[in-house]
Amino acid sequence: MYRIREVDGVEEEDTLAELHGLTFLDEAKVPSFEEGHWWLCYRDRKPVAFAGLVPSVFPKAGYFTRVGVVPEHSGHGLQLRFMRALERRARSNGWGMIVSDTTDNVRSANNFIRAGYRLFEPEAKWAFPHSLYWRKHL
Repeated sequence: MYRIREVDGVEEEDTLAELHGLTFLDEAKVPSFEEGHWWLCYRDRKPVAFAGLVPSVFPKAGYFTRVGVVPEHSGHGLQLRFMRALERRARSNGWGMIVSDTTDNVRSANNFIRAGYRLFEPEAKWAFPHSLYWRKHL
């Protein structure tokens, strides 16, 4: 059984950074865990996935900044479960939208579609030239 809980990013910085390394390898910069909201997913008390939500540059919106699942725990719907938790937090923050992006990750893009996110074209792109941009109005 998997259990997801919101955590203090500063208190859990080592765990979050370790999971980031296991899931993103050296392909993405480690984010600052001091800002925003962070979640860990546990399987039998062992952390196996994480996700983060930070304030967006868009007014009253959050940015789904990271989700990482240790490969052997992939395929259990954890990203979708994180999305539901992020959306609850965004609503309680008074945010009306969540934005995010994916790059070369079909599984993640499909999860955004399943969760009701829609593609959009921002005026100022913040990721790679071939990244897909997602948003969901809450």
